Amino acid sequence: MVILTTSRLEIIEITISDTPFIFELLNTASWKKFIGDREIKTQDDAKNYIVNKFIPAYSTWWFGFRLVRIKESKTPIGICGLVKRDALEHIDIGFAFLPEYEGKGYGFESASAIMQHAKTELGIKTIAGITNSDNKSSIALLEKLGLHFQKMILLPEETEEIMLFITQ
Repeated sequence: MVILTTSRLEIIEITISDTPFIFELLNTASWKKFIGDREIKTQDDAKNYIVNKFIPAYSTWWFGFRLVRIKESKTPIGICGLVKRDALEHIDIGFAFLPEYEGKGYGFESASAIMQHAKTELGIKTIAGITNSDNKSSIALLEKLGLHFQKMILLPEETEEIMLFITQ
């Protein structure tokens, strides 16, 4: 089901049929470096990740990570969405794209649409963003989206502090 559209993109729910794409995305070098290795070694692991991590958020809240695809070709290029983490006060926005689609404005386009929808349709006033301090492209995107660095935080079960950004 299409949730949002932009001039170039469709943002849709992730389903089991997206297993091959999720397997590919979660095994990219940038995902493993900046987000973390989720131990997705097989297509079944990817399917279980979708069933246990992505889909439950849709029924608990409206939001969650969504598949971002090119409108004309229906080619999946990344994920973007809102997440409610127990360790954070505010709902945060996250995004990840296949390397060949990075640097083309898709992250800003999809995240802007999601943030606008969150504010106007869901009444979410404050949105957070978190990223590794080495992830310069994510820092730049969060700042372009209007989020401002607040402080370094340590999430539960993590060993390295990450940067927390908040909308003003």
